[in-house]
Amino acid sequence: MALTAEDRTAITELISLHGHLIDGGELDRMHELFTADVTYDVTDLGGGSIEGLAAFRDAALAMGEMNPVGHHVTNIVLTELADNQVRARSKGIGIKSDGTSGSVTYEDTILHGDQGWRISHRKILARRTPLGAK
Repeated sequence: MALTAEDRTAITELISLHGHLIDGGELDRMHELFTADVTYDVTDLGGGSIEGLAAFRDAALAMGEMNPVGHHVTNIVLTELADNQVRARSKGIGIKSDGTSGSVTYEDTILHGDQGWRISHRKILARRTPLGAK
């Protein structure tokens, strides 16, 4: 399957929608972003691996005020893997309520099914040191 311009637009919008829904507290709409059995790997952030939509919702609610107030996604790069499967890499900037921020890389596996494109696996990697830092 070759990715069409429409596929690329749909996937980019899917990734972008994440911040809007999370920041807006619309956790009941996560099925619009993720497969029901999504793996959301925040091991690099100290949170382990979260399995499924219900566990994702519970983890987000448990973080409470520790959640960023803003998730901003940039630099989306898509690579076809196989039929109905795409790898996406993007950069994320999280803004906390105290004004501090952090940078991450999102590594996503995205599948196309009956509901359209959905993220089935997301791994978040924190950026902690700049280029050339030891």
